This record gives sequence, structure tokens and C-alpha cells, in this order.
Amino acid sequence: MQTNNTAEFQKPKKGILLVNLGSPKSTNVEDVKEYLDEFLMDEKVIDYRWMFRALLIRGIILRKRPAKSAEAYRTVWTDEGSPLIVITEKIKEKLQKIVDVPVEIGMRYAEPSIKTGIEKLVAQGVTEIVLFPLYPQYAMSTTETVVEKAEEVRKEHFPGIRINYVQPFYNRENYISCLAESIREKLPAQFDALQFSYHGVPERHIFKTDPTNTCNLNDCCSRDSNPSHTFCYRHQCYKTTELVLEKLNIPREKAIVTFQSRLGNDKWIEPYTDETLENLPAKGIKNLAIVCPAFVSDCLETLEEIAMEGKEEFLHAGGEQFHYIPCLNDEDRWIQVVKNLCEEKLNEFYLV
Repeated sequence: MQTNNTAEFQKPKKGILLVNLGSPKSTNVEDVKEYLDEFLMDEKVIDYRWMFRALLIRGIILRKRPAKSAEAYRTVWTDEGSPLIVITEKIKEKLQKIVDVPVEIGMRYAEPSIKTGIEKLVAQGVTEIVLFPLYPQYAMSTTETVVEKAEEVRKEHFPGIRINYVQPFYNRENYISCLAESIREKLPAQFDALQFSYHGVPERHIFKTDPTNTCNLNDCCSRDSNPSHTFCYRHQCYKTTELVLEKLNIPREKAIVTFQSRLGNDKWIEPYTDETLENLPAKGIKNLAIVCPAFVSDCLETLEEIAMEGKEEFLHAGGEQFHYIPCLNDEDRWIQVVKNLCEEKLNEFYLV
């Protein structure tokens, strides 16, 4: 009897950890400063040497930016807290109802951390985790840093567990169909253009993640096949756009791809969202719909930067109608996609 109990106790138990970016714990300036320090000091986000990074961030950026960012967070904060955290919790709750393994969340920065999420799963007896970075496209400042942090935490605190990672899903049929249908339902009957605004990254990030060392930020992104595409954020953004347009039956000339949220004076991938919004009305585009497919959950970058600030820029420049299309958030069809992508990785444990 003792032998059977031991065997049963040692039987692997699976779980799911959903990982998103993170958020300050409040809109207090000190809390925002603490969050920005952890976020911006990540070498995958600001990829300078530690000393220069510290001088730039702690010596310059964190002197003024926290107060400005705290003000921006206040415009989107809800009674429940940070929109990003609240929405991710809702995704977890809905997913838990349709899967038969424990589900927890973790944030790359701040709490609940990746370590906290793993601890909660381990406390439920989980030994094999499917970790899902909630980023459709691969980037060193999103997917890569999540995986590296998770491996660091696993090796230091949970060496006995196994982690299987959901890969970027920017071109997966179920995700594309889900995103296209969500956009279709929210598109106005008439619009001059549909703008896809993706989060920007410095150009050097694209070069750093290119295993072929051949990227020129031009024709390689549009090729049908290239070894660099697996790690090329720019290509993956354009591919998501292309596939969604096909589903929506919208001609490519009626779509615009731009990149938002740049920081500092470095060259980031272009064209820039803010400059584009200011220039579109002069080109005759007065009725604009805009979506942010680098995000699956609405957050500061979508709600404040685009739905509020971007709208103001566009209308001030002569635009007439600005339609922000929300992220997938906790839509039921998106929860089903999350379930399917996680189950693929759960099943892979059986194959090892």
C-alpha cells in the first residue's frame, strides 16, 4: 500500500502559467518608479551595458518619468486596479473553467511575479508547467525576457519542475481567425483606413535577434520564407497584418502598419504611430479605425497612448472620426484559443 501511495504522489501533475508584462501596484509615483526601475533595467529592454543603463535610467529617466507615467496610469486605472492585471485575471478565471489543470498568472515585472505564479502551482502539486507568454509576436523585450526570467527562477527555486513554453502565435490560424472576427465586429460601417499599431522596438533589437545576420529591415521581412522570421518581430507584425487583412477581405492599400511607444533618441522601427496619426488627415484619411495587435489585453499603451492621446493627435490634425478597436481581452473565442495553444504544449509532455 505504501508503494502505491508513493507512486501516486510522484505522478507528474500539470499546470498552466499565463505571463503578461506587468503593472505598478498603484498609481502612486513611488510605486510607478519602482515598476519602471525593474522594467527599464532589464537588459532585454534597454540593452546597454549595466553601468550606462543605470546612469541613463536611474540618473535621468527615473527623475521625471515616474510622475508623468503615474498621471497616465490614473487615466486608465479602474476600481479593480490596473487594466492589464484585471484582464489577465479574467482570462485566467475563464480558462480555469474549461481546462482540468490548475491555472495561475505571473507578470514579468512587479507582482504577481513569475516566481509567485510558479509557487502557487507548485503548492497545488504541479511539477510540469506550460508557460504562456501572452505576446503574439516574438521580441527580445517580450518573449525572450519572459523565457529567460522563468528559466532563472526555475533553476534557482524550482529545479525539480519542467516548463514547456507556448511559442509566438502571430500566424496561427486559430489566433488569426479570432483576431479578425473580433476586429470585424467592431469596425465601423465606413472607414478610410484601418491602422495596425504595434509596439515599437529599437532597430538594433531586430539585428540582435537575427540568427542569419542578413536582416536589412526591408525586403527580408516580406519574403515568403527566411530563417530570421522565427525571431524577427518586424516580420511577424507584418505577417499578422497580412493574414488578418485576408480574413477581413480588406485590400492592403486600405491598411497602415505603424509602431508606437518609442523611448529615448535611438532609432526605432518605422513608421511611427504618432507621426502617422498627425499626417493622415492631410492625405485625405479623415475616418480612421485603429487596432493594436501586439497586445492581447488592453493596457496603458492601448487605452491611454492610442485611444486617448492618439485620438487627440488625429483629431487635432484634422481627422473627423477615430475608432479604437479594443484588444481581445477576455472574449470567449480568445479564451478558446488560449486553451488550444496550451493543450498542445500540455500534450507534448507525454511525448518526452
